[in-house]
Amino acid sequence: MARRARYTPYDQPTGGWGSVKSLVKHATRQKAVASAPGLMRHHNKPGGYMCTSCAWAKPGKPHLAEFCENGAKATFWERTAKRTTPDFFARHTVSDLLGWSDYDLENEGRLTHPMRYDAASDRYVEVSWQDAFAEIGAKLRTYEPKDTVFYASGRASLETSYMYQLFARLYGHNNLPDSSNMCHETTSVALPQSIGTPVGTVLLEDFEKADCIVSFGQNVGTNAPRLLHQLQEVRERDAPIVVFNPLRERGWEEFANPQRVTQMLANAPTQIATQYYQLRAGGDIAAMMGMAKVLLASDDAAKADGGRRILDEAFIAEHCHGFAEFEAAVRAADWDEILAASGLQRAEIEAAAATFGKAERIIAIYGMGLTQHRLGVDSVQMLVNLMLMRGQIGVPGAGLCPVRGHSNVQGQRTVGIAEKVELVPLDQMAEQFGFEPPREDGMATVEACEAIVAGRVRAFIGLGGNFVRAIPERELMEEKWRGIDLSVQIATKLNRSHLVVGAASYLLPTLVRSEIDTQESGPQIVTMEDSTTCIHASRGTWTPAAETLLSEPRIVAELAKATLPANPKVPWDAWVADYAMIRDAIEASYPDDFRDFNQRLDTPGGFPRPIAARERRWETETGRANFKVPKALSASFDDGTDPDVLRLITLRSNDQFNTTVYGYADRLRGIHDSRMIVMMNRQDRVRFGIAEKGTARLTTAVDDGILRSMGGFEVIDYDIPAGTCAAYYPECNALIPLWHFAEESKTPAAKSVPVRVGAD
Repeated sequence: MARRARYTPYDQPTGGWGSVKSLVKHATRQKAVASAPGLMRHHNKPGGYMCTSCAWAKPGKPHLAEFCENGAKATFWERTAKRTTPDFFARHTVSDLLGWSDYDLENEGRLTHPMRYDAASDRYVEVSWQDAFAEIGAKLRTYEPKDTVFYASGRASLETSYMYQLFARLYGHNNLPDSSNMCHETTSVALPQSIGTPVGTVLLEDFEKADCIVSFGQNVGTNAPRLLHQLQEVRERDAPIVVFNPLRERGWEEFANPQRVTQMLANAPTQIATQYYQLRAGGDIAAMMGMAKVLLASDDAAKADGGRRILDEAFIAEHCHGFAEFEAAVRAADWDEILAASGLQRAEIEAAAATFGKAERIIAIYGMGLTQHRLGVDSVQMLVNLMLMRGQIGVPGAGLCPVRGHSNVQGQRTVGIAEKVELVPLDQMAEQFGFEPPREDGMATVEACEAIVAGRVRAFIGLGGNFVRAIPERELMEEKWRGIDLSVQIATKLNRSHLVVGAASYLLPTLVRSEIDTQESGPQIVTMEDSTTCIHASRGTWTPAAETLLSEPRIVAELAKATLPANPKVPWDAWVADYAMIRDAIEASYPDDFRDFNQRLDTPGGFPRPIAARERRWETETGRANFKVPKALSASFDDGTDPDVLRLITLRSNDQFNTTVYGYADRLRGIHDSRMIVMMNRQDRVRFGIAEKGTARLTTAVDDGILRSMGGFEVIDYDIPAGTCAAYYPECNALIPLWHFAEESKTPAAKSVPVRVGAD
């Protein structure tokens, strides 16, 4: 029986007692209460393990509890007492399990044994590690390497990621898509063109000096809750925080810090956003263009009156290129078009620009609300334009802060998980390991999906993640996936991707980061990179969930050994015996980023990679920071001409991390017991003839010969701009066409999907 949703608007702060109660519930549900003390001692602490949830920075002097609600949920989810054993698979066919929900599949607990799919019984059956590696290797040796895909989810350590990308290139391809292709690939394309670096420019210490924060398209309360500590301190200095986001999210409104006893007892939360603007989905470029117009007008007035200049004219003259063209575009932009595209009032844009224009040190935060649109690259570059106008990059207390998702998704790219050969030191690796790497670009996520649909992919190896569930065009992708000859999934829990099987399918269960990884030289250390480019050591502290589990480096090494001819310059066994040797190899490949890697593992707060833009060195084609003129005011595929087409935002709940669903309580939005809901502006609901608390059908508003339609959504009247609606990811991925992606970056455009909504 389908779940019915409960909706009661949540009026409590983020954090607070609601967070505490949630942690108790999840620890109890996963029978992981005994793990709670370890969270205090080891989670994101020196000598402990790094969180497997988000990639937010870890301070050099950690708080007493250096974890958030979602990080604790992730740990309880991994430390669960539940186990998915061979007996479980003996009781359930794959066809039966395909009817289970995402939550129910993973809630069965940790995988314990390597499994191989048996088509005759439609079940996974136990296979020995030795046989699994031998069989997989034998199959891989029969394929043309370029017909295979090696995917990485974003949680694997730097050590595992480095080995994995080397395995792929020794095998003969650059088909290394990863989860960044689906979220911040837009950043990786936009920022190099504008400022010469693919990552953000701020460090955690910059928040101590900032006197203004501006945020676009980021839900801090769900996606990076520990960032609220820095934001709370910014507000306590009476610095403004300006937020642009279609939904009013509690994380941006109020925060009660669970580590402040007096705040908790008095229920006296800190107000976070001082200005909050609910623009239409895809309207960010227009809002920023309006702000730029106001800044230019204010600067004109200041010049005329001899007052304080708004633009940093000296910075623009010395460091920037393309300002004249950008200025002309801004002056020519029409206010009526700006307001129509943004969904905001002119007074709102002017107020935001006034705050932005007064500040001396500004940090610009953004998330997938900017990156996942047709013009996502333009959206990110428009934010860079605003910052360049005021000289807010390359000075203490200011800069760009893209908030990354998976805990090492940024680090994976740093050590070679990239389909673009220009991002990888292939010449150095060729000399280091005595082979000739493939020199043509491989497939990113969307391109891999296109190849699967076309029947060109023979084998897929997944280093974590839930690929089939995470990608767009789900119905077609699941159908075509069954034509793959070999599917190998390195995983900790069962998910839907494991059940959409190829001709041969394997599950290879692995340790999690918080577990002790003992190899020949003793307990091992792994590392990862946070959103601010700082590298951290991580040491597991708990006993593994099963003696049968292998570490990710061991699994990658065994797959490589079973597939590749022996190479004396690639010591797989020695690397597995001592991960410090892998770090030495990483340092040899990337000497500037990882100088004295093993010696700096325990640097408080991690050690930062050198980023040229932090020092106002611009590694661009012009040698300067580049102003970029956006192609249009709206970033969406929807052109805005049909009033019956809404822009659908797919988003995560408070009880979720990416495709992992911890439960059915989206507490911060007040939505409980169901994920099959759609949030709508009440006027839109009435206009489309849908009854209060009725159900709706969403149909993608494109004409490409494919019907993408989902029904059974309970409609919730929500505080969301007219013309915009919202529903949960990954459930709504079936509505996103594969060809709906950001121009240049090919990031799926999941934040403004054009849909028609009707009563169901």
